Amino acid sequence: MLLDDISFSVPDGSLFAINGPSGSGKSTLLNILTGIDRYDSGSVRFLGEELGQRSENQMARWRGKHVGIVFQFFQLLPTLTAKENVLLALELAGVVARKNWEKQVESSLRQVGMLDYANRLPSELSGGQQQRVAIARALANDPPVLIADEPTGNLDSKMAIQVFTLLEELAQQGKTVIYVTHDRALAARSTDFIELLDGRIINASTRAYGKAV
Repeated sequence: MLLDDISFSVPDGSLFAINGPSGSGKSTLLNILTGIDRYDSGSVRFLGEELGQRSENQMARWRGKHVGIVFQFFQLLPTLTAKENVLLALELAGVVARKNWEKQVESSLRQVGMLDYANRLPSELSGGQQQRVAIARALANDPPVLIADEPTGNLDSKMAIQVFTLLEELAQQGKTVIYVTHDRALAARSTDFIELLDGRIINASTRAYGKAV
């Protein structure tokens, strides 16, 4: 999906929704924000720094330090326990000193209410529990920004509410949470949002202040 004339800022500490139907450009925009996809024109700035000129390795290091990503289908490694999945994120990013890994893993799992399930495999967890572990993994390096791609899209309604409430709590604690959803009801719970259709912003409600992401 091509994006056309997209311009917006994400206020620091906001619960920011990117809303729109399938094929509207939500995932493309998310990939550009995280540096997974490159753009042909325009710019993406994080705390005033232009990201587009960085190499792939530089972008990978930037993501490891500044952004935690939560996927719709969890993306947990099936042969690793919940604890090991979170630990792997720390090892790959190399942001947290090794001596602090154990403490950081426990802190991340406790934050999402999954510490008691640390030694269980993904197959032994419900969908909602797996998503909580995925969020713990995204939080492992204590990034200022959490980006979630349809984080409740693969959950039943009860689990979806629980997971989204957790995202709300993280934003209230100071994280900047950017989430993609096709669900208008979930978008309505945001502090700020943009609505996409055919690669363009057709509706928006964002504060004029804050740090742009």
